[in-house]
Amino acid sequence: MGLDIRIPLGLVFLITGVIMSLYGMVTRHSSIYEKSMGVNLNLIWGSLMLAFGAVMFLIGRRQRWQDNPVTPRPWERDDVEKKSSRSGH
Repeated sequence: MGLDIRIPLGLVFLITGVIMSLYGMVTRHSSIYEKSMGVNLNLIWGSLMLAFGAVMFLIGRRQRWQDNPVTPRPWERDDVEKKSSRSGH
């Protein structure tokens, strides 16, 4: 299948994380963080979302185990070996 859900999910988290992190950096010494006891939640959660989005996007983009009939995925190797032994190849 051509679309891996990790790619658009990663992009959504990347974009949201960048926006939140930038907002947290710009408003670092603002009075809006008095309600959260001085903790810059925008910067913290923005960074976490950015990291999660990067991981999802990179995992979705890796080309290592694509649908390749010559090189099956590790968890499919047993099935391929059983089928080839039955057919006599």
